[in-house]
Amino acid sequence: MTNPKKQDRDARREQIQKLKAQQRAQERRRNFLIYGGTGVVLLGLVVWVAVVISGEARKSRELSEAAAQPIAGVQTYEDLSNRHVEAAVEYDQNPGVGGDHSPVWTNCGVYTEPVNEGRGIHSMEHGAVWITYRPDLPQREINLLTDLVGERSYVLLSPNSNQDTPVAASAWGTQLTVDTASDSRLAPFLAKYVQGEQTPEPGAACTGGVDG
Repeated sequence: MTNPKKQDRDARREQIQKLKAQQRAQERRRNFLIYGGTGVVLLGLVVWVAVVISGEARKSRELSEAAAQPIAGVQTYEDLSNRHVEAAVEYDQNPGVGGDHSPVWTNCGVYTEPVNEGRGIHSMEHGAVWITYRPDLPQREINLLTDLVGERSYVLLSPNSNQDTPVAASAWGTQLTVDTASDSRLAPFLAKYVQGEQTPEPGAACTGGVDG
């Protein structure tokens, strides 16, 4: 004869097992959504970082390759004096790219006012590149130059009301003149000539001088 109490216990046990099974299934689905979604996000982030790093590495490689080649339009000047003198000096180039110059150098950085030419040349003696632009250059062009210079050490950026060309990039004994701040030769010029082989005093400071 069937025991009603036993049947009730079995029915309740079966119902509890079904509820537990449903709860486990719900937990698996929830975990899949949480951890699976997180995994997708992490995978996407890893892919994005890899793409960015790959892109930056490619740009760096292309820049190094461009800097290793002769840069079109660069003028070089040999046998320049590097005496330190107190008197003002007139230079054949504008701005000058070497010769007698101030005993004090200009601290590297971005300037919105003209820089003393003799001090700027002393900075180039230490391996700096000096980028100058006409004061009437459009602000968007000046912004491009400022972005190009960024936080680089051994780079000067300043206006120069005496130059004819819109933009000039100068290193010791070396100069490139361009018509626009977006000229693709400017970045390779920096890569090639900041502390480049032309530097008379490589490693000398571009800080500890004076501003302007």
